Amino acid sequence: MKARKVKRFLNRWVPGGRQVVIGIPFIWLFLFFMLPFFIVLKISFAEADVAIPPYTSLVEFAEEKINIALNLANYLLLGDDDLYFAAYFGSLKMAFFSTLMCLLIGYPMAYAISVAKKESQTVLLLLIMMPTWTAILIRVYAWMGILSNNGLLNGFLQYMGLIDQPLQILNSNTAVYIGLVYSYLPFMILPLFANLVKHDQTLLEAASDLGSSRFNSFWKITVPLSKNGIIAGCMLVFIPVVGEFVIPELLGGPETLMIGKVLWQEFFNNRDWPVASALAVVMLGILIIPIVLFNRSQAREMEGRA
Repeated sequence: MKARKVKRFLNRWVPGGRQVVIGIPFIWLFLFFMLPFFIVLKISFAEADVAIPPYTSLVEFAEEKINIALNLANYLLLGDDDLYFAAYFGSLKMAFFSTLMCLLIGYPMAYAISVAKKESQTVLLLLIMMPTWTAILIRVYAWMGILSNNGLLNGFLQYMGLIDQPLQILNSNTAVYIGLVYSYLPFMILPLFANLVKHDQTLLEAASDLGSSRFNSFWKITVPLSKNGIIAGCMLVFIPVVGEFVIPELLGGPETLMIGKVLWQEFFNNRDWPVASALAVVMLGILIIPIVLFNRSQAREMEGRA
């Protein structure tokens, strides 16, 4: 009798294997995404204050009453100040062109790896991943040495007689694009390779038997089939580049204005945590749009297969 009661208790209160498998990702997302987001959201409705922490409390208890004060001025400030609009626009523009360049460079590389011999694919993928094993700061500092006026690139161009004076590449948007493409190119190549390597090559053979050229077969068969890999790679590059701080700060110049740099200034230079939190919340809202569109396209495709 006792054994039955214990078994019923365990069945009722102890989660099963399916619940554990589903619950662990939800707990992880809550602890490391939703909880920090709610904290930042709460701070965005506060007012800056000379205190520790440097913002006012939203809930106050006075005269046996609970007063909740939500300050919307931080969000209104973002619409009134052109600096924040320019920072958002600069981040989106930088992310868009960086993603486009990663796609144009990464797609041929991923395709070449996918059609290579099986024993060569591991080596080629290892060569793609090895730079990411080094800290991002070390790699960016290396690019500072390469792109500086006395760096390797200008020295090589002058040695070849292609230029007379050093090119001003460092501390410019060009240097930022180079750093972003270099740093995030593996995140474009890997999902593209994972998609391309699964393609049925007999489709290309059938198209060739029907008289289709290689380029026509590639454009009408390979590219459409790799749509999911393209979307996944673009999202893995676009989303983190929007909030990138290290690369624009070290390689960019005064004209390089991105939201990550503005966030840093508001948090640590101006000590205005509410405005910085409002900036972060709006940025997250902007990034949710492509994520929702991607999920909808995936859902439609799954419905079409069903």
